[in-house]
Amino acid sequence: MFSLRAIPVQKAITTTLTRCLSTSSPSRLLAIPTIKLPTTPLRQTPRIPRRLAQAPFTRTYASKSSADSLIETLQDQYFTARDEFEIASEETEKKSVYGAGDREAAREELDKLKSMFEDACKGENGEEIKKRIGNRIRELDNAVQALERSALEE
Repeated sequence: MFSLRAIPVQKAITTTLTRCLSTSSPSRLLAIPTIKLPTTPLRQTPRIPRRLAQAPFTRTYASKSSADSLIETLQDQYFTARDEFEIASEETEKKSVYGAGDREAAREELDKLKSMFEDACKGENGEEIKKRIGNRIRELDNAVQALERSALEE
């Protein structure tokens, strides 16, 4: 490995060896420290401006809007209602005894979701909530109605 510090040290060693060999008492020369290393580094690191060194490099994230918390609540209820719908559709397809009770539970969860959705749409973020979750609620409502119609036909 090549080092810039090694060059002055090598020169000092070479100089000391030649002086030792040319004098009659080499032990006297070895007792005196003749190697002097440079006190300043050969390569200086670049200075970082003070304003950059103290600047906080933290990334700021966008804060949640008030619509986000409402949408999370609606999504939780949506997933509950969808789970109830899936259970009801399986039981209806099997024509089990539990089909009617499961359809009723699915309808209750959907009604709860729809009332939460209507209340959320009355607020200041109504349009954003309608855009983000309105279609899924309508699809689930249509699916539950179709399930109830198919159960009545059989």
